[in-house]
Amino acid sequence: MENLFTPYTIKGLELKNRVVMPPMCQYSVTNKDGIANDWHYVHYTSRAIGGAGLIIIEMTDVEPDGRITDYDLGLWSDEQVPALARIVDSIHAHGAKAAIQIAHAGRKAEDASTPVAPSAIAFDENSKTPRALTTEEVREMVEKFRRSVRRAVQAGFDAIELHGAHGYLIHQFHSPLTNQRTDEYGQDLALFGKQIIKAAKEEMPADMPLIMRISAQEYVVGGYGIKESLALAKEYQQAGVDMFHVSAGGEGPIAAEGKPGTHVAYQVPLARQIKEGLQVPVIAVGRLDEAGLANAVIGNRDADLVAVGRGMLRNPYWTLEAAAQLRKEIDVPKQYLPGFPRR
Repeated sequence: MENLFTPYTIKGLELKNRVVMPPMCQYSVTNKDGIANDWHYVHYTSRAIGGAGLIIIEMTDVEPDGRITDYDLGLWSDEQVPALARIVDSIHAHGAKAAIQIAHAGRKAEDASTPVAPSAIAFDENSKTPRALTTEEVREMVEKFRRSVRRAVQAGFDAIELHGAHGYLIHQFHSPLTNQRTDEYGQDLALFGKQIIKAAKEEMPADMPLIMRISAQEYVVGGYGIKESLALAKEYQQAGVDMFHVSAGGEGPIAAEGKPGTHVAYQVPLARQIKEGLQVPVIAVGRLDEAGLANAVIGNRDADLVAVGRGMLRNPYWTLEAAAQLRKEIDVPKQYLPGFPRR
């Protein structure tokens, strides 16, 4: 019987358990140069010490104007590689594996003087109106993703995640609400994402898994639902995605009639439908902080991995505590053994 502490392997990535720390922006690059600092080092190392199987570094952007804010991480320069490599080495030293989320904020780039997007449509009335990328600029953006993935591989990451969710640039291209182009990228809404996937795979070792985060449900009037996201994910799977990290929303102000539930595990059904519909591994996310619930998601085969976000912000040692609650054997750092006595 699979459970939260059963090892898991996908391609060349071997995880000691099913617990994932999902990417959560820290907005802590105080020098505004995109380079990780001591905050990021301690933040991610502590979750590795705390027992997580896979740690996904927060949204890391392919160009300066691709950041949500100027305090975000970047991988548009070789100068940004060593600090990330240091974090990867530390994560590995404490028994976890490391992935990184490569992204561009598109129209949600708050500090860009003029954000860019598929079409000149603002996120809301309080946001800047973006400039629509030219066709040639879209092609160059694919190459910016390629170069960032190349640097991530150089830094030693075990997996790459592309951010195609939460209303950021890849999502903006594949949503009919935000892509009103008339060129090839408007005729095939998935083309931009597929080209990025192809470019990423060309830079990655053959045994390295490519993860893609998607919003499987939009919560705005006229937004797409699970039927459309299944078709979209199938195209991305055929292009080379090995695993989907299934979330929802983020593409615009939530409509009253489309407001998502606030109950625990409200996004798990979306993950299960992607998993079953495409026969593809998935990561479930969304208020899965209670150990028994996270364990049930795995045991019921709703998902292959479980991402615990806010729970790990509250407690870096969430995984060790979950193992104690579930009476599962787990390697505990010898320094912490008095706090986790064997049962």
